[in-house]
Amino acid sequence: MNDVFERQLADAVRELDAQVDPPHTLQRLVEITPEFFTACDHVGISVVERDKIRTPVATSERLRELDQAQYELGEGPCREAIREHATVLVDDLATDPRWPSWGRAMVEELGIRSSLSFRLFTRPDRTWGALNVYATQPRSFTDEDVLQGHTIAAMAAVALARSINDEQLVRAIETRTVIGQAMGMIMERYALDEDRAFDVLRRLSSQANVKLRDLAAQVVATRELPEQGVPEQGVPEQGVPEQGVTAE
Repeated sequence: MNDVFERQLADAVRELDAQVDPPHTLQRLVEITPEFFTACDHVGISVVERDKIRTPVATSERLRELDQAQYELGEGPCREAIREHATVLVDDLATDPRWPSWGRAMVEELGIRSSLSFRLFTRPDRTWGALNVYATQPRSFTDEDVLQGHTIAAMAAVALARSINDEQLVRAIETRTVIGQAMGMIMERYALDEDRAFDVLRRLSSQANVKLRDLAAQVVATRELPEQGVPEQGVPEQGVPEQGVTAE
């Protein structure tokens, strides 16, 4: 690893750390990645979300769509990098027989001929997605690109992990806040304690087959419980638990 690359890497880490939120972090990562490769015209980042893979950010909207099409078609180097091989190099998409439909679309629509995909992981059992770099000339990526790309992918994985964790933390805080607001309304209106107010929300959530957070948001927005809500003095109606009854 040469001095120039090390300085670029240090600058990139500082830039990513300075971004205000996860979307800006990923967008900046896409923008700075080409600086580390001999030839790189396009970049996309794909992420694993439960049992699905999507591409939230890329250097162009059409690339984002084609990148994501790999998972719909069931073929492509990014999909393979996530599921089978940690690094996938393609010298020429025009002649590579592994992904005929996807490869043809990349060549015909964007003029892309070479690709290099790196799995993003922060530990062996935790895959976040893949970093995909593309070039318009065949055989664009050198052995040094592959070697240095692993370092970039490690940096990208850390940034992505932090972004995902930040988003999960924000959602958790928002969920906790809205549920707390709904519980407070129920406690005040029906003279229930905290545990019993939560039981009411949980039972209503189960009966309506909606997430607890969504039900709580509805209560906060309308300032009313659903039709099967708790009447005066907390007497149960249509299966809602009364005071002292624990929800299942």
